[in-house]
Amino acid sequence: MTTDVSPRKRILFGRRRGKPLRKGQQVLIDEALPKLTVPISNGEIDLSALFKKEMADYWLEIGFGSGEHLSWQAEHNPEIGFIGCEPFLNGVATLLGKLTKSGVDNVRIHNDAAEILLDKLPAGSISRGFLLFPDPWPKTSHHKRRFVSSLNIERLAHVLKDGAELRIGTDHTGYGEWILWHFLNSEQFDWQAETAEDWRVRPADWPPTRYEQKALAKGLRPVYYRFRRRPR
Repeated sequence: MTTDVSPRKRILFGRRRGKPLRKGQQVLIDEALPKLTVPISNGEIDLSALFKKEMADYWLEIGFGSGEHLSWQAEHNPEIGFIGCEPFLNGVATLLGKLTKSGVDNVRIHNDAAEILLDKLPAGSISRGFLLFPDPWPKTSHHKRRFVSSLNIERLAHVLKDGAELRIGTDHTGYGEWILWHFLNSEQFDWQAETAEDWRVRPADWPPTRYEQKALAKGLRPVYYRFRRRPR
């Protein structure tokens, strides 16, 4: 399997915007998003300064889509500080609507490429990570655009605590093989699977995303990988 191991100048692919935002969504983007945006500066991000109260741990979701999973996790884990990455503005607006409705205040947002954020997070600062149904970029010529790469695995290993769990889901067979190949060849992660059910069945505390539900409706069978950060 060909791997993507070299840094690339362009790190964000795909759309930044979709259909025009509704009036209420635009208000959320203009008024709510600035208050929840993770500031990116020259130094490391101070995670504790992002939240109004002390958090027990910090979890990271990369590419949260419309925020179904992220909002559920935040509501069910109020003691955890969540960082969500999503460059697609329409998805951000949808998440903001969910957070406003539920009153959840333990989510902060990075509306840009995840690599930018990962390079600013302190080492060993994240206790759990999620990468759920990322774009598989199925064309061979586009494989270099896939988020899972040797370089990004190094980034994830840097920010995850020893023993931290990284969850990755996909409904694309080729990308599933690609993900597993890369992580099995990494010295920083162990695959948490003893039987087929461990990666074929979604755990109870892993709620479905809208994209996943569409995949299931098409008869596709997703895989649910869980990797553990090895001790440094």
